[in-house]
Amino acid sequence: MAAKLRKGDKVIVLAGKDKGKEGEISSVSPTAGKAVVDGVNMAIRHTKQSAASQGGRIAKAMPIDLSNLALIDANGKATRVGFRMDGDKKVRFAKTTGEAI
Repeated sequence: MAAKLRKGDKVIVLAGKDKGKEGEISSVSPTAGKAVVDGVNMAIRHTKQSAASQGGRIAKAMPIDLSNLALIDANGKATRVGFRMDGDKKVRFAKTTGEAI
C-alpha cells in the first residue's frame, strides 16, 4: 500500500503525550508503521563524548505511530489523505478540501 504520510509533510499529533503538537516529518518507516516528527515524542539520550560530539544529555525525537498523526491541510486543520488518478498520475489529496497535496 502506498504511504499516505511522507517525509516533509506537516502533521499534527492526534493522541499521546504530545497531542496537539505540530511538526514536520523527518523520516518514515512504512514497514514499522512509524515516523519521526521534529520536536515530537522527545526522549533524553545519554551519549558519550567523542571527537565528533560534546556528549551529555541530548534530546532526540523518537518514532511515533502513523495512526497517531494527521496531515495538516492548507487551512491548518487535520485531514485524512486519499488517493485518486489525475490523468495518468496517482496523486494524494486532502479529504477535507479535496485539493491535491
